[in-house]
Amino acid sequence: MEVTNKYIVIKHHIEDAPNDSHFEVKNEAFGLSINSGSDDVIVKNLYISIDPYLINRMKSYSASHNAISFSTPLTPGQAIDAIAIGKVVASGNVKFVKDDLVMGVFTWGEYSVVKEQSIIKKLESSEFPLTYHLGVLGFSGLTAYGGFFEICKPQKGEKVFVSAASGSVGNIVGQYAKLLGCYVVGCAGSQKKVGLLKEKLGFDDAFNYKEETDLNSTLKRYFPDGIDIYFDNVGGEMLEAAIINMKAFGRVAVCGIISEYTDAEKRASPNMLNIVYKRITIRGFLAADFMNIFADFSAKTSDYVRNGQLQVIEDKSLGVESIPSAFVGLFNGDNVGKKVVVLAGE
Repeated sequence: MEVTNKYIVIKHHIEDAPNDSHFEVKNEAFGLSINSGSDDVIVKNLYISIDPYLINRMKSYSASHNAISFSTPLTPGQAIDAIAIGKVVASGNVKFVKDDLVMGVFTWGEYSVVKEQSIIKKLESSEFPLTYHLGVLGFSGLTAYGGFFEICKPQKGEKVFVSAASGSVGNIVGQYAKLLGCYVVGCAGSQKKVGLLKEKLGFDDAFNYKEETDLNSTLKRYFPDGIDIYFDNVGGEMLEAAIINMKAFGRVAVCGIISEYTDAEKRASPNMLNIVYKRITIRGFLAADFMNIFADFSAKTSDYVRNGQLQVIEDKSLGVESIPSAFVGLFNGDNVGKKVVVLAGE
């Protein structure tokens, strides 16, 4: 049987901020059967995770390209691969059968042909919506859990600052911190997001960074005695201001630097004297660093969600055609929580 497969490509490398014109929707004939002797798996994609790190793969050069396999550069005109959830349509691999639900590295499209190594795991539990496995119970959650608990080593009562706090990772970090008993302040890009952080997610306070003209003074206002932990999702001026306001032996987990992804001239320049004399620890990390604690993360976070202690925030779009605008929207601050594109029902 043959169908028409719709998928997304970049027209050329993207060196600055992405926009819809950088992308193209392609259609091609796609066979739904496996050749004899092949161990390929054909997956019908159901949900696509939309993540800002992909912009670095769309560049002609990025320091990230040689760091890890999932950060390799993308080729213009070829299907973009990313984390997704799908249903097995046909399989030449004995480990997977028709109708298995799987999460893995699939394409920004309706169908994918993948090898076993591209499938991360089967999804067998129906307790939670499948999309949770792309966000709070997936790599967004693992990033938050590993970065906060493993790198920041928080203690009850410590003062925690989270940037991009309404995003897919930041909102979970803030909730973990509150569950531990920390004082938590987040920043976001609109008053509506600020309200969400304070009223729904339980942050002690929050501010709209777009309304602040002096981030150093802003952080002094919210943290008069200093910051113990800064979970950084944005880099740039926010990182500089946070370093100025850190306490001695403060910890900074650098999860992302979205403010720098699309502006080659914008680079954070933290005061190194502060880092030395305050003995501040700054560490970058990737979710893949914490696969060894995935079981612990999954069990604890599932309990938090199950018991209503952790709120799940998702932002969904529909259809392959919506993928470019969903991705572009990440850099415009359009999303709240985990951004997912829904291609088909379960």
